[in-house]
Amino acid sequence: MAKKKGKVKYAGLVCSSCGERSYVTTRNTQNSPTLIEINKYCPRERKHTLHKETKKNLGRNEAPKR
Repeated sequence: MAKKKGKVKYAGLVCSSCGERSYVTTRNTQNSPTLIEINKYCPRERKHTLHKETKKNLGRNEAPKR
């Protein structure tokens, strides 16, 4: 039987200047408990900017309002 991936979480990376979420990554929460901050390329601004970690599903799994 396969092991469960309990310690590995998905995280979206949001550009700090424009707010676009263009990268999704995984990280081990046991080895790195702090949030990720990486300089990556932003396709909207066409330059390298600081990207910060957020949740992967930003409200997409919520039930629709009636």
